[in-house]
Amino acid sequence: MSRPDAGRAYALAWRWAGRVPGPLLRGACALAADVTWWRRGAGVRRLEANLARVRPDLAPARVRRLARAGMRSYLRYFGEAFALAHWPADVLAARVRAEGREHVERHLAEGRSVVLALGHLGNWDLAGAWATRHLGPVTTVAERLEPAEVFAEFLAFREGLGMEILPLTGGEDVFRGLVRAVRGGGRLVPLLADRDLTARGVEVDLAGRPARVAAGPAALALSTGASLHPVVLHYERLTGARRRAARSPWGLVVAFGPALAVPAGTERAERVRALTQAWVDALAEGIRRHPQDWHMLQRVFVEDLDPARDAAVRAGSAGGGTGERTGGRTGTGGAAG
Repeated sequence: MSRPDAGRAYALAWRWAGRVPGPLLRGACALAADVTWWRRGAGVRRLEANLARVRPDLAPARVRRLARAGMRSYLRYFGEAFALAHWPADVLAARVRAEGREHVERHLAEGRSVVLALGHLGNWDLAGAWATRHLGPVTTVAERLEPAEVFAEFLAFREGLGMEILPLTGGEDVFRGLVRAVRGGGRLVPLLADRDLTARGVEVDLAGRPARVAAGPAALALSTGASLHPVVLHYERLTGARRRAARSPWGLVVAFGPALAVPAGTERAERVRALTQAWVDALAEGIRRHPQDWHMLQRVFVEDLDPARDAAVRAGSAGGGTGERTGGRTGTGGAAG
């Protein structure tokens, strides 16, 4: 598919998915997931490898089955994202169950912004849309996708849900934009940060193995004095009245953690590393509990990175730019999201 064709396909999906009956849309996404899993392309193989890293207790056959559930979760996310703009407010509210929202509400009530660190779990767009209606305004970062038509559709979609989106590249300095948003007060700033896209990330322990994630959430919290909260998303089965209200057998849990303690008496780089490790620990526990909802089809563990390519990227990054970088992907996920 050419780049313009891809852009048109996304535009059509956003325009029409919401008009497709829910059972038919979910069935089509599940079928597409099973076919993709059966073909076992590079993305599926990478998902299996990542799942094997975080769940070393599972035999290869069980990891393979877990990857199938993971692909169904991933394609469920896309089906929901394409239809989300068409959902009535009561359906959106029924789809989401929040845990620990009091951890962020007290800051927002006092006019302070909060920084949220999360991974590619569940449906971060649904969480972000829910947050704009039920908690407060959301500002986040989006990776600039190719082709440009696809990025324009993603941007219009997320802004249509009420979120302020800062492009990771190609616009103003994204870190300065985030600092300005936080200092404006009363905002949620969620950042999807379980991948390092800038080669300026932090090496952490993720489920017992070295991994590289984005430094942005910790750096932003330290620069602004805002509290940093881990957020874990996962799907849950719905029954009864809530299932009928949600018009779906699937709901989303958005679990807010308490503010992370900022280490005292250490250099800034060490405080960034310690804060990052703290939210990654919460992420790792969420992945351990709900591995099928971790949509990580890319390399994140250090042992999987190409040493020569990684060194070249890092050298190039060191030569340009001096500002802090977020390193997140499409951080619309949650308010999480």
